[in-house]
Amino acid sequence: MKKISIVSSCYNEELNLDELYSRVTAEFDKLKDKYEFEYILADNGSKDNTAEKLKTIALKDKRFKIIINSRNFGHIKSPFNAVLSANGDAVICIASDLQDPPELISELIKKWEEGYKVVLLQKDTSNENPFMFFIRKFYYKVLNIIADNGVELAQNCTGAGLIDKCIVNFLKKIDDPYPYYRGLICEAGYERAYIKFNQPKREKGISANNFYTLYDLGATGIVKNSKFPLRFMAIFGFIMSIFTFLLSVTYLIWKLINWNNFSFGIAPIIISIMFLGSVQMFCFGIIGEYISAIYTRIDKKPLVVEKERINF
Repeated sequence: MKKISIVSSCYNEELNLDELYSRVTAEFDKLKDKYEFEYILADNGSKDNTAEKLKTIALKDKRFKIIINSRNFGHIKSPFNAVLSANGDAVICIASDLQDPPELISELIKKWEEGYKVVLLQKDTSNENPFMFFIRKFYYKVLNIIADNGVELAQNCTGAGLIDKCIVNFLKKIDDPYPYYRGLICEAGYERAYIKFNQPKREKGISANNFYTLYDLGATGIVKNSKFPLRFMAIFGFIMSIFTFLLSVTYLIWKLINWNNFSFGIAPIIISIMFLGSVQMFCFGIIGEYISAIYTRIDKKPLVVEKERINF
């Protein structure tokens, strides 16, 4: 029988683990005549009893394999390390907070059986904050427009879904200590299938995502997939220099014609300085993101440091 690996990353998810276990095993039971399963759960330095609960589950069910990280290595590194640890013919990534319904596992496998190497869960609608859903949707559209090398990135997809073993082998060749997973699976170039679903609201626990983590993920997606911001700064700077030169010439001519009546005033000077200063700070920020990505790449730190593995 072929083997399916399911992967989830956990951080302070003790309230969701019992329901996650029962719903995932129910899906296993539906397909046990066709496939064997393993479920890899990576605890990313949780501060609650998540690690203890995971160990309890692993003790009674050997299909559940646990990775305990020595600390919180972030929402990018930990799940990627877990994916690389899977050895199934296909790997399914779902969130441990139950916002990616485990009941979609069967549909993902069905699409894989049809020949698709990548099957992604696509948030068609969501019960989350409407403003945040709009912002995410807008971000995905912009990222897809500015992406380099003709890579067509998935819209409204968080990376949850199924990838074939050949994609996992491709990911293992990526020597990047801070990988953008959802971009890499699109960069592989295989035809993708989508399963649209309504994303339910988180019922238990508190999301670890905040403004910084969302910004980090968004900035990483742009830096890893596009040089457009750097080129835009160069083009914008050139246009602004021409505009400033023409404006200066215009003011000079106007002053010469109306020497006694025309006064430039202090307000336009202050506004111009503040505008140019804010543009410079914005550009420095963008450059800083690319420098940070370069530094992370050459720093060569491991994805995570594992404290313990169970059932591997």
